[in-house]
Amino acid sequence: MAGRGMIKILIVDDEKPICDLIDINLSAAGYHCRSVQDGLAAIDLIEKEDFDLILLDIMLPGANGFDIMEYIRPLKVPVIFITAKQDVHDKVKGLKLGAEDYLVKPFDVLELVARVEVVLRRYHKTDQILSAGDVTVDLEALTVTKAGKPVTLTNKEYGLLVLFMQNKNVALFKENLYEKVWKDEYIADSRTLELHVQRLRRKMGWEKNLVAVYKVGYRLEI
Repeated sequence: MAGRGMIKILIVDDEKPICDLIDINLSAAGYHCRSVQDGLAAIDLIEKEDFDLILLDIMLPGANGFDIMEYIRPLKVPVIFITAKQDVHDKVKGLKLGAEDYLVKPFDVLELVARVEVVLRRYHKTDQILSAGDVTVDLEALTVTKAGKPVTLTNKEYGLLVLFMQNKNVALFKENLYEKVWKDEYIADSRTLELHVQRLRRKMGWEKNLVAVYKVGYRLEI
């Protein structure tokens, strides 16, 4: 992964004070930031320059965040939505369009910096091999081994395993896990995710490592 000073982040929000607040905090963390307050200006800038991450508001003049997301998607640039909208449908729509994360205003700037780091770590993994303890995943060959022996997983189990291994020691929301792996809206009383996590625990020998986090979801503790 490139040094932070080489990482360029575009901030798109129609409120200049919010752009400035994010810019100050991410610059202090060592990132290089640009910001615009208009959707069409954002698209122009994305056309001219390469960015490693885009922080994107939904309600924007010119073109809204969902429109911009459609434009960004083929470029494979990670996006974190930032919005005052708390409607779960907007959240799901953003995640289905391919956003990596979603922050609702007002947010804590330390949380924002932490989420930026997690997404960049996930995306700038030049290494196609993930490892956690005696478990190894080859992202290119789509193979999983435990203590050198192959492990057979279903597609959904594999999807969950990769997310947990890319975010070791980070609590992941049930909603995000479900939306990313099942590509669908999470239903609170569904036991599908829980059953898949139980099977993954058993197959990987992670009874003590893959822990439930109260009112949040799950965390892989390594």
